[in-house]
Amino acid sequence: MRLYLTALNPTDAVLEGFLPAADTLDLPVTVLTDRPDEWPPGVAVRRCAVRDAAAVVAATGADPPAGLLSNSDHLQEATALAAGKLGLPGKDPESARRCKDKAAMRRALAAADLDPVRVAAIAPDAAPDVPDDLFPAVVKPRDGVASEDAYLVSDRRELAARVAGIRRRRPEIALVVEEYLAGELRTYDTLGDGVRLAVLGGWHTHLGPPPTFTEVSLDWSPPPPTHDARIRALLGALGVGFGACHTEYVVRHDRIRLIEVNDRLIGDRMDLILADLLDTPLFAHVIRLHLGEPLSALHLPDPSTLDRHARVEYVCADRSGRLTAAPGPADTIRDGVRLACRPLRQVGRVAERTGTNRDYLAALHGIGPGPGVVAAALAEFRAERRWTIS
Repeated sequence: MRLYLTALNPTDAVLEGFLPAADTLDLPVTVLTDRPDEWPPGVAVRRCAVRDAAAVVAATGADPPAGLLSNSDHLQEATALAAGKLGLPGKDPESARRCKDKAAMRRALAAADLDPVRVAAIAPDAAPDVPDDLFPAVVKPRDGVASEDAYLVSDRRELAARVAGIRRRRPEIALVVEEYLAGELRTYDTLGDGVRLAVLGGWHTHLGPPPTFTEVSLDWSPPPPTHDARIRALLGALGVGFGACHTEYVVRHDRIRLIEVNDRLIGDRMDLILADLLDTPLFAHVIRLHLGEPLSALHLPDPSTLDRHARVEYVCADRSGRLTAAPGPADTIRDGVRLACRPLRQVGRVAERTGTNRDYLAALHGIGPGPGVVAAALAEFRAERRWTIS
């Protein structure tokens, strides 16, 4: 029996998370991908049109599948459909579609009378036409990820300019324009077996300056009990309940508003940091759920009882150009805080500044006894390192 992972790029989550976790479970893995040449030697890959559920089913025919999963935003619906055809545990395909499609998500929540948000869809060949009282608003791809091409706009002129810019790069995509939801940005990270849903924890997210929505740092902050029932109701309306899920929401004046739901683990190395912080085999837990094990068998920690804190900071490119100098990976301990630096862009690479996580040069994090000591140690650790773009 074999585990199949559908994937596009060779991400850290797969290479450092899921593949080692499958090895600890004595489970051979094949990665199904439409980009096999991008994967490193030693990884078993099979070429497959991974956005097509029928192609995914056909690609597993050589070896009986014990499980099938994906950690890609783009592949959840197709993977869920394929898992259903194979009789394997998996996500609900309709729920996966709603989570990916921002307009469908808003319609589902409004129909449940839970979190109505004013939103307008813009087809690829249509002119942006929204009422004046919708501004300030956020324009973004209907099926977008990682805040790519997401912008805060204050009026019709800014909206038209942003839509024109997006379409020059990506003329085929549909867009949505929705009311701007201000507030404290937080995350709600869960695992589920289709019956029960367990909270892994959450983070308080800090953004860079508008009009883009780049995440620049996150502090460990498990959601308080007062948030739990509301967010579970919102996720229930979307049909979320199986496998890993990463939800972003804002809180303002005690009102909770949903931003987006990502049907996977939290990304940008945060999943690896979360596993370290919780001291739990997070990736193995996800695999075991997709093998059909119940949530009760996983022995998950209670995030509210954790006696340590974590902070993550991203070093972001402040301009377009070539990265000419950067520190390498590092691990150290200072004042009882475990510190780490992981490069996210190779020296010599030329890249445009985008205002998204594609601008990340490195991820730095600290895990220690409390917020103050972690922040201070991480600040010193970061100040000792330099990144140069020419």
